[in-house]
Amino acid sequence: MKTKDTEADILKAAEQEFMLKGFDGAKTASIAQSAGVTHAMLHYYFRTKELLFERILADKMSLMGQSVLTAFGNSQLPLFDRLKDGMSRHFDFLMENPDLPRFIVNEVFSRPERYELMRKDISRIVDKLMQGVQQELDTLAAQGKIVPIDVRMLMLDVVSLNIFPFIAYPVIEPIFGNIAVDREQFFALRKAENIEVIMRRIKNR
Repeated sequence: MKTKDTEADILKAAEQEFMLKGFDGAKTASIAQSAGVTHAMLHYYFRTKELLFERILADKMSLMGQSVLTAFGNSQLPLFDRLKDGMSRHFDFLMENPDLPRFIVNEVFSRPERYELMRKDISRIVDKLMQGVQQELDTLAAQGKIVPIDVRMLMLDVVSLNIFPFIAYPVIEPIFGNIAVDREQFFALRKAENIEVIMRRIKNR
């Protein structure tokens, strides 16, 4: 039990350090201090900062994948309901990890070699996510229930709508004033609006 707690403490401290300072700015000494362990103990669990970073990123991608895929993979629900549930789960994941989108963008631009690591993790999620959905979209389009749409474009619409408010919130808040001053209320409104936009996008009017 102690081993599991120690590892969890290190991961929690490392996540905070990486999100705040990025990979280059993060210090393993600071992570060890925040986790309440010695520097030697940190290196016992995670030999290098690189391995610790990769573990944080892999865990985040896995959590997001499990959450979103649970919704989209529920064959008991109609596609529209799965889209709404999937968008909602993705947005809720971002609410719990609001610094993650900006962190990933910054890391990709500052260290392009990291893109391959992220691409592999994201590809595993996306490939499963889109499996079978295109066929369902084509069937509904043939029935005249929705407009024809490429599932890749639909997923890009969903991700763009959900991620943008979290990346841009520091700019949105001072510009939009009252509507954004209450952070929780603002994001609740955005989630509902995003779902409505996607539903209107695909329905055949």
